[in-house]
Amino acid sequence: MFNTLRTLVILSLISFAQGNLPAQNEAAKTDSAAMQFQVGVGRAKITPTEPMWMAGYASRTAPFQEVLMDIWAKAMVIQDHAGEKVFLISLDLVGIDDGLADELCERLKVKHGLKRSQISIATSHTHSGPVVAKNLRAMHFYQLPDAEQKKITDYSAALLNKIEDAVTQAIASMQPAELFYSEGTATFATNRRNNPEADVPKLRSENKLLGPVDHSVPVLVAYDSKKQPLSIVFGYACHSTVLSLNKICGDYPGFAQAELEKRFPTATALFWAGCGADINPLPRRTEALAEFYGRQLATAVESVMLTQTLKAIQGELKHTFHETPLKLAQLPTRQELVQQTESKNVYEAMRAKLLIKQVDEGHPLSPTYSYPIQTWQLGDGPSWIHLGGEVVVDFSLRIKAEHASRPVWVTSYANDVMAYIPSERVLKEGGYEGATSMIYYGLPTVWATGVEQAVIDEVNRQLTK
Repeated sequence: MFNTLRTLVILSLISFAQGNLPAQNEAAKTDSAAMQFQVGVGRAKITPTEPMWMAGYASRTAPFQEVLMDIWAKAMVIQDHAGEKVFLISLDLVGIDDGLADELCERLKVKHGLKRSQISIATSHTHSGPVVAKNLRAMHFYQLPDAEQKKITDYSAALLNKIEDAVTQAIASMQPAELFYSEGTATFATNRRNNPEADVPKLRSENKLLGPVDHSVPVLVAYDSKKQPLSIVFGYACHSTVLSLNKICGDYPGFAQAELEKRFPTATALFWAGCGADINPLPRRTEALAEFYGRQLATAVESVMLTQTLKAIQGELKHTFHETPLKLAQLPTRQELVQQTESKNVYEAMRAKLLIKQVDEGHPLSPTYSYPIQTWQLGDGPSWIHLGGEVVVDFSLRIKAEHASRPVWVTSYANDVMAYIPSERVLKEGGYEGATSMIYYGLPTVWATGVEQAVIDEVNRQLTK
């Protein structure tokens, strides 16, 4: 009976949306003397054209053979009344490395005169997309046959061209728009460190789930001059790991974007992943659940647009970007790396071989990693933080709590996905997120004590600025 009632509610909302209802929202009805912003969107299909290795799971033993859902690169540009611009690039990919990000941003600088701080590259972290460049290099790239490595190289080169095309489309399609924001809620995200996966349905039914989560769904909507949604940007702090098949798919974020574009045909939907490195969608492992969570997330966004009061954004855009050095723990010696090449963990052995090659080529191991932190201020609306790596949920909860007087959004998996970023709590507890995940990313050791505060200090500096 509950499922029947829920279905009726969703169908009612969909019917509501099809009645051109953004114009009935109180925020959308607000008449302003002039449209405050210009907004443009673009997109390019980035589904691989031939079978190739997929990213995210070490357990896969063959390239994909089927496409469950096309994956996309999407771009949105926002320009304020003074001509200042910011660009959100949303990718249905597990992540990108710093080399690919740097090359893309250099291209956009040359072609469009963009500064690094104007560009945020947000990945959905789907584990059902292709391997890209050198992301998760110890897990994927170097252990594969030469023919598969070439496919990855070729795909990555084509990906850059397609992203550039999407950005160019966005610039060309810019039109007057009004921006509105709010937050919804979705509850399928579950802390995977504190709740055994098999026990989650029972624990949820008994209201006994443990561990921190962030169930907020930030929403940014651009309405055109006809009060139609032009773009819908939304985020959620949860791993994109419902699916583990050998099929290309955007996982639940892909289904959520497709569902929103179905419900609002004039809009392009763009997803960004929040601080969900220790958070999983549970239960999982079926296509039906991936679609179900996608619809649930889309409904959370839709309910914000149709039944809550969106807040209008006015004012100027501001942006800043800085790479802060995060310290690593004590580095291994070359002798220790040689010993690691004999490890029974094939990925630890592969990492050791990669690092030995790096050292022998004259590039010593660095005691720090240049970690990207970016902040956008959307006029009098949200302060939007963009963090690199797989960031655990403690960060977003802390940042929002320490800046409770203002709306703050925290994106993760942005600009460079180089490793897990544990809080001090998770670093001390260890486990996958705190320690062993570094192997698969190819970093030589774990983070040093103080990594959380180093990130927070730079976030606070940018927010103050």
